[in-house]
Amino acid sequence: MDRNQQLLIPSGWTAGDRLQIIAGPCAIEGEDMAFRIAESLMEACTAQGLPLIFKGSYRKANRSRMDSFTGIGDEKALNILSGVRTRFDIPVTTDVHTAEEAAMAAEFVDVLQIPAFLCRQTDLLVAAAETGKVVNIKKGQFLSAEAMEHAVTKVQEAGNAKAWVTERGTTFGYQDLVVDFRGLAAMRGFAPTIMDLTHSLQQPNQSSGVTGGRPELIAHMARTAVAAGADGVFIETHPDPASAKSDGANMLALDRFPALVQQMKTIRAAYLEAIL
Repeated sequence: MDRNQQLLIPSGWTAGDRLQIIAGPCAIEGEDMAFRIAESLMEACTAQGLPLIFKGSYRKANRSRMDSFTGIGDEKALNILSGVRTRFDIPVTTDVHTAEEAAMAAEFVDVLQIPAFLCRQTDLLVAAAETGKVVNIKKGQFLSAEAMEHAVTKVQEAGNAKAWVTERGTTFGYQDLVVDFRGLAAMRGFAPTIMDLTHSLQQPNQSSGVTGGRPELIAHMARTAVAAGADGVFIETHPDPASAKSDGANMLALDRFPALVQQMKTIRAAYLEAIL
């Protein structure tokens, strides 16, 4: 696949050579918060002429502890995501965890995200593919970049050509992740490739049961990923990460988003000029 090929995103939203931005809170916490974040993200992306997909999990299924926040209710959260799509006229995405969830979530969103720990689940990949939505598959922390081609193939063989992959780091020891940027080049050989700037900086498996992170490195990771040719980036962001109900330890503060988007656009332009 030509590395400048347009991302296969829903009709009416084409990124082309523009960097695709996927951003939003880790979890949907409420309508006011979701709309506030979406409006801020839209303003920043519109100012830079970059396409935005709003992200929010309607339910958090992978939690370390029983008392961790899991959501405000599936129907309520999915309706909020649909409301963001309608109000701001942008595509939205959420993650699904079982085959049964795929068709349900597809009624409300444009892109179905497959969590990293579930990227080998054939029934889930096929069910997501059969919705006809874009299927964004997160690379498992335990897999090589090259192995992700099999996940993409499952989606394609189920009749859906709209498969992406997202790099989110590889397990390094018990409590850290590292990113091998050679993987971006490998995965771009078979699918549009997104770089998850925030989950790749997680420090999982902490003794407290609450995942840690290195958010001070988000901008560094962003600049590196765009210079390495990522087709898009994934960013979890929140007005006050310390009070976020999920993944606050590795989220970008919302007020830092506009400057980061501007940096990435500049680097993307330099990258495209260099490879032509």
